[in-house]
Amino acid sequence: MTIAPKLTVNGTYNFRDVGGYPTLDGRVRYGRLLRSDGLYRLGDDGKQDVRDLGVGVVIDLRDDFEVRVMPDDLDGLDVRRVHLPLFEGSGASQGEAAVSLATLYRRILTQHSGVVARALRELLAMEEHPVLIHCTAGKDRTGVVVALALLAVGVDRRLVVEDYARSEENLSGEWLENMISIIIEHGGTETPELRVLMGGSPGEVLDEVLDELEAEHGSVRQYLLGAGFTLNELGRLRSALVEQD
Repeated sequence: MTIAPKLTVNGTYNFRDVGGYPTLDGRVRYGRLLRSDGLYRLGDDGKQDVRDLGVGVVIDLRDDFEVRVMPDDLDGLDVRRVHLPLFEGSGASQGEAAVSLATLYRRILTQHSGVVARALRELLAMEEHPVLIHCTAGKDRTGVVVALALLAVGVDRRLVVEDYARSEENLSGEWLENMISIIIEHGGTETPELRVLMGGSPGEVLDEVLDELEAEHGSVRQYLLGAGFTLNELGRLRSALVEQD
């Protein structure tokens, strides 16, 4: 199995194509669903990279504060922007005392299931133009939404967790240090816990939360049905993302 490596897009650190993962009777299409960290530093070179990838829709999961501080640099690109804020995962929420990644993910799944469903519904009409989902790091809100999309179309959970876990290495170093500096500038305090929240993507955390989701709902597909998806939409999601062998 060959999985596309991190894509080189100027101004980003965690830009990836999730194509190539096998399903029961096919594999996820390349060039359909992309995921990334923030797009506020694209510049002319990064915009050309996005243009070359053919991106048609950009789904921004960040909250209003993040959008205001780090607005996407998409001017001049022929893309449709969709702002669906998942309020957990921002610098503000990560500053809460004793918060954890697992807590953030549970909140996304329980308090914002409607937004999750709306984000996945955007994938139903992707046609030939890739859809790019992003937040600030491209690991938490983006990670949860992408994981649910892949699980819903039949990708093995082990591979989904491995895809999620790849973010930590991509974000270490320059990206993480820059983000810590921005949070401090806006009144935050650097702590070891904050560094994990900002840059960590331990696979066991996603596994734990998915265990809880399946225990309560039975499966990701049942969770999405409870969040407002229909059986027809689940079939269309599979058709949009999966090419049969």
